[in-house]
Amino acid sequence: MNSRISLLELVLLATSLCVAPPVAFAQAWPTHAVQIIVPYPPGGSSDVIGRLLAAKLADAFKQPFIVDNRPGAGTMIGTTQVARAAPDGYTILIADVPFTVNASVLPKPTYDPIRDFAPITIVGVSAQFLYSNAAQFKSLAELIASARAKPGQVTVASGGNGTASHLMIEMLQTGTGIKLVHVPYKGSAPALTDAAGGQVNAVFSTLASAAPHVSSGKLRVLAVTSPSRLSSLPEVPTFVESGAPEMVVEHWWGFLAPAGTPRSVVLALNAQIAKAVAAPDVREKFAGLSVEPRVNSPEQFQQLVETYAKRWAKVARDANVKVE
Repeated sequence: MNSRISLLELVLLATSLCVAPPVAFAQAWPTHAVQIIVPYPPGGSSDVIGRLLAAKLADAFKQPFIVDNRPGAGTMIGTTQVARAAPDGYTILIADVPFTVNASVLPKPTYDPIRDFAPITIVGVSAQFLYSNAAQFKSLAELIASARAKPGQVTVASGGNGTASHLMIEMLQTGTGIKLVHVPYKGSAPALTDAAGGQVNAVFSTLASAAPHVSSGKLRVLAVTSPSRLSSLPEVPTFVESGAPEMVVEHWWGFLAPAGTPRSVVLALNAQIAKAVAAPDVREKFAGLSVEPRVNSPEQFQQLVETYAKRWAKVARDANVKVE
């Protein structure tokens, strides 16, 4: 047998050595704790979802997944931290709708939702609702008719200037040709409280946040932003069937990594997050938050981010919405 190595064998050996590092990296990750940045204070929906899935991922990967709350500046602080983190799979973000809104309403956004991140998957969606003070309107049609009869007198609260709920008020005005008075609050909780108390006529919010006021009879649900009626609330009409077809908006939650994170890491996280979201205890917890479990591919999530970023940018531009 010829003991010398042929030229072909040398080429094959060199080729195998060149592809070894990425394979080894994929197999080794994670070798230590992974940080999940939640750009909100503890206790909210994003925090609950993040901690619930962090426990599942820690079990799956046999490494700690540590939730780190970094609130502030309308989610910009925590989100920017992830945008600037090393793309090594050890820092990921749980984001929701403000992720695609901020770049449209802030004069100097500190991240780009399309260029600066590698989407992993969404984990759930929730519809938004328009609520009326129970003594004010019985339907969306009544609210629209009142606004047409008395332009600039119907007040609608939001969680703040430049928030998704603010932009939905602008969408409703543009789509129906009515003139509303936007009343911004510092968060959805005080906005709901004042709507329930009659200080404002209506408010946009989630079902989970508004549930106590609806149960007490102080708020009435007028319409939902889902494309069709929800099986859990079949009596609540959609905006589409109530004369505002452009008002189809889903509030989503999802995980993203810094741009440049290895594809193998993104796919590994995608697969394990999908398994976690399918777990019965996770689905039960999501139901308590009025969140519908849903996952998708990194490519589908990227398309969703691009679609929402363009949509909010148009709404903000048309209504001249800017947060100074």
